[in-house]
Amino acid sequence: MRFPDDAPVTPAKKDELRARIARLGIALDRVEETATKGGGPGGQKVNKTSSGVRLAYVLGEAPLQVRWTRERSHALNRFLALRELMDEVEVRVSPGTSARLLEQAKVRKRKARARRRHAGRADGGAAEGGDAVS
Repeated sequence: MRFPDDAPVTPAKKDELRARIARLGIALDRVEETATKGGGPGGQKVNKTSSGVRLAYVLGEAPLQVRWTRERSHALNRFLALRELMDEVEVRVSPGTSARLLEQAKVRKRKARARRRHAGRADGGAAEGGDAVS
């Protein structure tokens, strides 16, 4: 596979992805790329064109696969699929620096806080003063 230089994204995003690939030590020639047809709504155009991308990479003994058909442009799908594949590799190789895992931890923490706050309201909301009528 070659790097998607023709993708319609900013040069900063391309440079960021190149840096991640270099930092993780991924050889792009070991990434297998296959063009796939899209699916879902869109009719005949979606069903005929092969703008989707499937990337496969073997990391140790575990094969990783990413399929991306969200956008209409093949070049953009290739870029986004490669970025998603790098996320998967980073989660497995270096979980401490994975932005995806950090984001998941933030969401988990936010939900736990909301659950605690909601449980506190349900248990003693009127008893804390204010709504009780005598």
